[in-house]
Amino acid sequence: MALFVMTAHAGATSPSRPGIQFQHGDWEIACDNTGTCRAAGYQTDDDAHAVSVLLTRKAGPGTTVAGQLMLGQYGDDDVAMLERLPDPAILQMRIDGKALGTVSVSHETAIGQLSGEQVAELIASLSRHSRIEFLAGGDSWHLSGDGASAVLLKMDDAQGRIGTRGALVRKGPHDEQQVPAAQPMPLVHAAKALDHATTPSPVLQRQAATLQKQLAATTSADDCANLFEARPDELSFEAARLDDGHWLVSVMCWQAAYNEGYAYWVIHAQPPFAPVLVTTDGSGYADGGIESSQKGRGLGDCLSSERWTWDGRQFVQTALSSSGMCKQVTPGGAWELPILVTAIR
Repeated sequence: MALFVMTAHAGATSPSRPGIQFQHGDWEIACDNTGTCRAAGYQTDDDAHAVSVLLTRKAGPGTTVAGQLMLGQYGDDDVAMLERLPDPAILQMRIDGKALGTVSVSHETAIGQLSGEQVAELIASLSRHSRIEFLAGGDSWHLSGDGASAVLLKMDDAQGRIGTRGALVRKGPHDEQQVPAAQPMPLVHAAKALDHATTPSPVLQRQAATLQKQLAATTSADDCANLFEARPDELSFEAARLDDGHWLVSVMCWQAAYNEGYAYWVIHAQPPFAPVLVTTDGSGYADGGIESSQKGRGLGDCLSSERWTWDGRQFVQTALSSSGMCKQVTPGGAWELPILVTAIR
């Protein structure tokens, strides 16, 4: 059992503290900085048919749990299973052999909505060893309950519900009047950058040795190997004007089997450059925003993503999320599980 807390890079700022990520067995949870928690469960690793359920609950007293079902669409067999069914596909939900109504699943999204009663029955079943299945056309998808109790307890704890009548796992006699309210989504005011994209910079290339030395002082060889290993004339600097006095400069930092990372710094337009590091894991820049998207493994069935936004003074981290476990549910991952959300204007 492990608890993962993701935080912004030391060189960037964040409008609020990111939330938490936690995994156990075939279940995981992500709670964002507003207090909304999302718990996702999957099939076991030895089950041939991928499936996932997402349970979402906002922070605050008296909030309900919404449930969604996603059928696997990563492999040809999973795609064929859904295509054999009418659109929308009507699946019967069963727990320990008990019929619990149907779920309508769209072919386009492979997602269906669970009713309130189905969500309640599912949550109750996850505290015991239950057989949870969805059936249609002679096919069946089985949801694992391994790790669910620990994950739902983490949701109760993160939202301050332990010991209340509204808790999912550890219920108690107390009402939810003292449950913390949802936090407002931080507002970030985006500033217009002068340049839409980064392009090769002959000006910076002529000062490569000086720039390399100053950039290297802000990071380490572990985070940006290429910056330390390459000769100045081997480095390819790209830049974008942010305003009259500041540029964004980037350089390839590292390459792995199925990912690569670019470092981004805010620098002065003239030496001394006084670089401020934003990230060493960037994937691209456009219109005042830096994106990072990294695969969890070569199959591409899970991703992590981040975003930083130029506010006229600095890059502020404005998004941080993952797509869930690497379970071959769908290319790119099953869900968006944020731990940092913001409103950008």
